[in-house]
Amino acid sequence: MIALNFEFVNPELFWLLLLVPAAGVWYYFKRDKQTASLRISSLNGFKTSSNLLGKLKPLLFILRIAALVILITAMARPRTYSENSRTKTTKGIDIVMAIDVSASMLARDLKPNRLEALKKVASQFISERPNDRIGLVEYAGESYTKTPLTSDKTIVLSAMKSIRYNRIIEGGTAIGMGLATSINRLKESEAKSKVIILLTDGVNNTGFIDPKIASELAVEFNIKVYTIGLGTNGLAMSPIGQKSNGDFHYGKTPVQIDEDLLKDIAAQTGGKYFRASSNTRLEEIYDEINTLERTEIEEFKFTTYSEMFRNLTLVAFGLLLMEVLLRYTLFRSFV
Repeated sequence: MIALNFEFVNPELFWLLLLVPAAGVWYYFKRDKQTASLRISSLNGFKTSSNLLGKLKPLLFILRIAALVILITAMARPRTYSENSRTKTTKGIDIVMAIDVSASMLARDLKPNRLEALKKVASQFISERPNDRIGLVEYAGESYTKTPLTSDKTIVLSAMKSIRYNRIIEGGTAIGMGLATSINRLKESEAKSKVIILLTDGVNNTGFIDPKIASELAVEFNIKVYTIGLGTNGLAMSPIGQKSNGDFHYGKTPVQIDEDLLKDIAAQTGGKYFRASSNTRLEEIYDEINTLERTEIEEFKFTTYSEMFRNLTLVAFGLLLMEVLLRYTLFRSFV
């Protein structure tokens, strides 16, 4: 629904309305001199009666004053206007989020665990990127594409929600393979900016692609990589074994994140490294990345004006015409 606004282009002309009370005062003192008069010594020989036309004679003055007020209002140029806007994305960003889904992501140093904390924050990040295409890559000991690049945020959010620790994927943390798969999703992209957000809570301990080689590929395809090390400092309650029913045994284990590697990847590709040691810090990191990587939006505003002075002018001249016609027809004998 388009909202209509109202304005006067020349409101200062309303000062002319001061002429109205001045005209009223002039009419009051001059009303008796507006018609011819006859002086006689007595009216005893004349039959007198009230005359309705005589009482209505001030109507001529009222019509003229009304026309004056309307003309002044028309001169002030009243008009309505509505504003419409259209946005155009001038620089789109393609983003792939590479998410570590190894067993250690079930550690409980973030609440309720690392993986669930990540999913909550990442989902909010996705919702705040309406103009970008986003894809998801999962990796542990191997990697695969969870969702290809798409602008349909419903699909991406649904895929993010469905991410679970996957016992089918080979165990371990193959950072190089997760990064390489993400690069593969972006290398053919024609977006002005290509970004990978790579998150892990461990060290590269498996996979047949060296993370440094993958970083060089990212540079070759002009892809920026933001890396996030997830986990508290010190010890964390992490899975250390499995029960017969498949559930994990938890125990205190040291948090080991290859920060040097993650810093090198980020520096080499023009990105930035972050350490998320709590739920709050994880939210702050995604907020910062959201600020750093902004899609440029060009907004066009259109204003439609509808002038009203023409119709008011016609009404004013109509009143003046009525006043003239009445003066020289019905009220002729009083003029």
